[in-house]
Amino acid sequence: MFNLEDKVIVVTGGTGILGGAFVKAISEAGGKVVILGRNQAEGEERADQVRQTGREALFIAADVLNEADLQQACGQVLKAYGKIDGLVNGAGGNIPEAVIGPGEDIFKIDLPALRRAFELNLFGTILPTTVFGRVIAEGAGKGSIVNISSMAAQSAITRVLGYSMAKAAVDNFTRWMAVELANRYGDKVRMNAIAPGFFITHQNRRLLTNEDGSYTDRGEAVIRNTPYKRFGQPEELNGALLWLLGDASSFVSGEVICVDGGFHIFSGV
Repeated sequence: MFNLEDKVIVVTGGTGILGGAFVKAISEAGGKVVILGRNQAEGEERADQVRQTGREALFIAADVLNEADLQQACGQVLKAYGKIDGLVNGAGGNIPEAVIGPGEDIFKIDLPALRRAFELNLFGTILPTTVFGRVIAEGAGKGSIVNISSMAAQSAITRVLGYSMAKAAVDNFTRWMAVELANRYGDKVRMNAIAPGFFITHQNRRLLTNEDGSYTDRGEAVIRNTPYKRFGQPEELNGALLWLLGDASSFVSGEVICVDGGFHIFSGV
């Protein structure tokens, strides 16, 4: 039920830290993984790593906010494999200018930066869904779409206003689209999301840890409010990912699965 043998899975943001873990897990589960990202060197290296294990992988350079890129990538996938069985919308991230610092005026918000946060995180999820999701829905088999949410969408986390609002919109899109897909296509294609807790990535490393590896004040606050008292490891998202992509979750749609060491349920007391 957790086997992805011969399933073709597209992963956007596949050149990031979490995306790298997703690519490895999908290939180890038997899937043919298509890595989408803007970092050509990193993407080709990851595809080569998969192929060295005897599995199939394809890297395609594409920007999730460029519909022409996505359409071209979709054509390449169909030419190579003839189908698409799953999509992981892993592209996203924080926009520094959309952060409200503790000493900044909360009534003076950088609206263009907020729009960029929505573009990357929300529309960077919607656009790939419109392109690859149609192929899944109209294909011969059944498939699954997995979005990436965040703890910032589950409760108020200071500073990251743009990112928080955009990820909350991703949650809403996940539920809305899950219902509409079911109304139109039955159980042919499902949509769910994973909401990671705090994982160290390229974007947040300096926010959460110092050069010597110790925690910053913000990092300490996160650990203090995480019952597991540690950050997550990228591989710890893979169980939820493979479950949602595979047949084991065939009656699950519209859910946001928190993988966070208990962060979102802890009151701090």
